[in-house]
Amino acid sequence: MENLSEDRIIQDRIEKLEKIRKLNIDPFPSRWENDRKHIAEVIDTFTQNENSDIKGKSSSISGRIIAKRGMGKVVFFDIKDQSGKIQLHYKEEESNVSKDFLDLLDIGDIVGVDGSAFRTRRGEITLDIHEIVLLTKSIRPLPDKWSGLKDNEIRYRQRYLDLISNDESKEIAIKRSKIVSSVRNFMNDRGFLEVETPILVDIPAGGRAIPFETFHNTLDKKLFLRIATELHLKKLIVGGIEKVYEIGRLFRNEGIDHDHNPEFTTMESYESYEDYNTVMEMVENLVAFVAKEVNGTTKIKIAEDKFIDLAPPWDRIDLRETIIKNTGIDFLEVKNNNLLAEKMIEKGFVADPNEAWGVLLDRLISQGVETKLIKPTFLLDYPIEMSPLAKLKPGSKDIVERFEAFVLGHELANAFSELNDPIDQRNRFIEQENLRKNVGDQEADRLDEDFLVSIEHGMPPTGGLGIGIDRLVMLLTEQDQIREVLLFPQLRSKE
Repeated sequence: MENLSEDRIIQDRIEKLEKIRKLNIDPFPSRWENDRKHIAEVIDTFTQNENSDIKGKSSSISGRIIAKRGMGKVVFFDIKDQSGKIQLHYKEEESNVSKDFLDLLDIGDIVGVDGSAFRTRRGEITLDIHEIVLLTKSIRPLPDKWSGLKDNEIRYRQRYLDLISNDESKEIAIKRSKIVSSVRNFMNDRGFLEVETPILVDIPAGGRAIPFETFHNTLDKKLFLRIATELHLKKLIVGGIEKVYEIGRLFRNEGIDHDHNPEFTTMESYESYEDYNTVMEMVENLVAFVAKEVNGTTKIKIAEDKFIDLAPPWDRIDLRETIIKNTGIDFLEVKNNNLLAEKMIEKGFVADPNEAWGVLLDRLISQGVETKLIKPTFLLDYPIEMSPLAKLKPGSKDIVERFEAFVLGHELANAFSELNDPIDQRNRFIEQENLRKNVGDQEADRLDEDFLVSIEHGMPPTGGLGIGIDRLVMLLTEQDQIREVLLFPQLRSKE
């Protein structure tokens, strides 16, 4: 019945469209030759000059009709642009605009309006219509103004309707852009050079992930969508660009949940002659800088009267000690995947003994540690099996200089003192290849010969970082679903 109702509405609007054309009015003109102002600007100007003589001064605005209320010969509209909304007023005997034409306008139509602002007896700033021009006729109805668009499935599939109906969604989209710009400003101010590296690659290396495959017809070869920007950026470090970063999309053929989307945005950076301690200081300062610039404060509200502060310094805790404290398991004493799985199951954690040891430990961290890391925290020093691209801690054969940053139980960043010993790196890549072939670890990293050749020419000591832009946006917009901060998240196909 609902579809029939919508069909009738569409048919009615098509009929109105024909009537508009019969009036020699183009319902889809190319442009509107007026000195257009944003609605918020018109409201601000009126508010600032309300006590002065501004009557008769006309303003031009344009936007979408989101409400229409007719009372005899008087009609009120609400019109909305990106900056806000304003009420329009039409009185037949006081206007040169045809009432017949106004009757052909619907909610959803985009119009241009010339008019003078005044305040109604109820105190609402309103624009008295002098002229109204149809700029685009809307054929389909919008979601109901009062209930808004509540169905998340429709919100994500038809994001344009979500943006029209829900101001919060639009604010998140705008804030995301500001966050990315702020990250870029911070990195540029620290002397980093922004670059672009290939998205289509021969070998999807530089991280733990299953890649997406494609095929290039002219080159007659299989290619992959990148899972990381790491290896190309390190080649630039070898080439003498000492501070480099990239903000870009990565693609991983993984599950979808509140934290993960198959394509996501990261900022990866590499700085010569530094280690993960320098990167830690940079991360806490970066996040605080962006929060202050975008939100005006480093504090994030997590409950009615409870806040966390993103200002430095952040807590720094040892991974091994934290796992022992929270789970009772010492990963250095259970180096076999079967033993680790047995211990995890014994302690009440989900584990599959067929998975690789590093995968099991990652699951243990997720289940037993991450959710407890509410305040901004650096988790330090990981086992080598989980970090094939990181440098060993001096004096250790098992632990590398790696940290992950967590806030509100979510991973925000991952960083290493980068491995620059090409022989050690080759051996670790071979171990990763063996894990995939012999243990079935499909996410294990891959040997990239071209990258190994590059660091055989000499890569200086380097501190590397990957920070999730989507996660940062979630944090600074107080969202707990990644789909809320992506304009077009991946969804299952409609049946």
